[in-house]
Amino acid sequence: MAMTSNVNSRTESAPVASLARTNRKWAHACVAIALALFAVSVLGGFPGKAFWQDTAEAPSTTAVAPLPPADDEAQQDLPQDSDTLTADDVEAWLDGMFPAALEQGKVAGAVVSVVKDGEVLLSKGYGYADMETEAPMTGDRTLVRPGSTSKLFTWIAVMQQVEQGRIDLDADINTYLDFEIPERFDRPVTMNDLMTHTGGFEEGLKDAIVDQPEDYQALDVFLKEHLRPMIFAPGKVPAYSNYGTAIAGYIVQRVSGEPFDDYVDRHIFTPLNMNRSTFVQPLPADIDAEMSKGYMSSDGPAKPFELISFGPAGSLTSTADDMANFMIALLQYGQFQDSQILQPQTMQRMYTPARPMGEGFTDMAHGFFRATQNGRTILGHGGDTIVFHTDMNIVPEENVGLFVSFNSRGQGDAVYGIRQRLFSSFMDRYFPAPDEAADLPAIATARQHGQEVAGRYETSRRVESGFMSLFYVLIGQSDIILNADDTISMASSPDTKYREVEPYLWREVGGTAMLKMEVVDGVKTIVSSDNPAGVLQPVPPHRNSNLNLFIFAVSVLILIGGVVAWIIAEGARRTYRQPASLTGRPLLIRRLVRIATVLDLAYLGAWFIVIQPILSNNVAFYTAALDPVIRTLQIAMIIPIFGAVVGVWNAVLSIRSGRSWIIKLGSILIAAALLGILWIAHIGGLMSLTLNY
Repeated sequence: MAMTSNVNSRTESAPVASLARTNRKWAHACVAIALALFAVSVLGGFPGKAFWQDTAEAPSTTAVAPLPPADDEAQQDLPQDSDTLTADDVEAWLDGMFPAALEQGKVAGAVVSVVKDGEVLLSKGYGYADMETEAPMTGDRTLVRPGSTSKLFTWIAVMQQVEQGRIDLDADINTYLDFEIPERFDRPVTMNDLMTHTGGFEEGLKDAIVDQPEDYQALDVFLKEHLRPMIFAPGKVPAYSNYGTAIAGYIVQRVSGEPFDDYVDRHIFTPLNMNRSTFVQPLPADIDAEMSKGYMSSDGPAKPFELISFGPAGSLTSTADDMANFMIALLQYGQFQDSQILQPQTMQRMYTPARPMGEGFTDMAHGFFRATQNGRTILGHGGDTIVFHTDMNIVPEENVGLFVSFNSRGQGDAVYGIRQRLFSSFMDRYFPAPDEAADLPAIATARQHGQEVAGRYETSRRVESGFMSLFYVLIGQSDIILNADDTISMASSPDTKYREVEPYLWREVGGTAMLKMEVVDGVKTIVSSDNPAGVLQPVPPHRNSNLNLFIFAVSVLILIGGVVAWIIAEGARRTYRQPASLTGRPLLIRRLVRIATVLDLAYLGAWFIVIQPILSNNVAFYTAALDPVIRTLQIAMIIPIFGAVVGVWNAVLSIRSGRSWIIKLGSILIAAALLGILWIAHIGGLMSLTLNY
């Protein structure tokens, strides 16, 4: 019999019951299809690399999706040392690699520059800056957006002010601000914390990247109106933060007395002859015409120019030529031709790990990511906007640097694999790794410690307040599993196994990547060798996405099933002209439950409409203009509250009635589903009253 919420009814009409039984399978099929479509639309559309999950910030140390091979001639007789890194060779090698990579990945274009021993070996473009006009990418003229690589200029600006005695890296940053960062924990946030991404801030999205000039906010306005909550004590847990870097840039602005954009232009760009670089947004008229278009993929339309509200963290516009000058200055410890942007000892300090993670682990230096690849130290920083994707790495021992920037995300996020594999191939070609050490045997505690580390984790770079936290309690989590051979794996990459080689230190079988477990501020923490700006932490039971996704899916299934069943039953009643089986209070309760069920589904649908743009990386959708809609939906939290109350009330009355057990079970299931939606709205931040998300 179809589920119903009727109470105090002694009998049901035979035609209604008969028709309901006949159509039960069809009702179940409709429910399954509806739920599948909903799940696919939500889960299948979730981007692998959402705006706040910028995975390319560290120097590239892990090979991923392979690049198409270069032509045979360029691949012959691979050089064995840095003496063979010449302008002709690297150009021939890249010429053989880039065209196929761009075409296969549906990436419109890219620029690349290579420097060695204080000289530019190559600065060149590949593909198109404008697919419609087929304007080519060029190394000297085409402008690109290096994203978070911008942060290196901010940290250099900070250290210039440190040299001048205007900034103390260990002082409370509130000393320099005209607004207050609340001291939630037992010590204040310092500039050192900002430089190492340990300020404790949670991630944010609102107004971060916009495409309409009227939505763009000045740096001070953005920082004051979008103060990010703190979820960690300062200096404890690394959690990559654009907001923290933007604060650092604003401090430079305040202590120097110059707008940040002007400061960088005068004190960094001009000395380095970076004459076509700027942090100004929108672009100055004299260079705007040579800005590359940005694309999701080369077969799609061009996207508007991205306006980055947290400017010091990601608003740089530059060329491959200019970035080559920057790399030369970095390799020469602040010197470029006759200019010295920082003293050598200050540059050395910036290159020194601020929080050493151990041999084989990428460290967070003072703003730089510091890794080891093929036996060489790598310093650098990656960067991603929505459409531009960049990597810049220098190899100090070889006095070599490589910069690359793509103007498209590519089909299936292809650019991430292309970018990462490019630098790995560059290193393997010109600076091959020494003979790899044999895999170490597992130690005796492998199974015991594997059992300790196995579990469900969430990233430290996350949102816990506001409606965007819904992603993190439904699907934004990871599992570590213990394999039968006592190795461990990430559930997302089960074929990659890690063997415990030292207590609580696991090394990739057949590779160099490592994981280790530490206790940080009393919390079990998993550190990856390639990410010093984020860690994994155990998921509390109430945030467990397995539990919450189950509650969400089953609740939606039950509510849709209830609606389908009621429609079928009501249709049958009208077809067979049967009178209503209930009157008075029981009829009122039934109607209230049905209204609550429909309203709950409409409530979820409305939130889905709001959340859907982020699934397609449309970050510019989330501006202050959306506040009235968000506020309306926040007020609408009365809907799941009402639904839960009515559902429980109905279930209690049904249990106390003389109805059949299946009617009582249906009422209980509906009540449980309505409570489930209330729980998801609560834990997912849909009931939060904040407009800062």
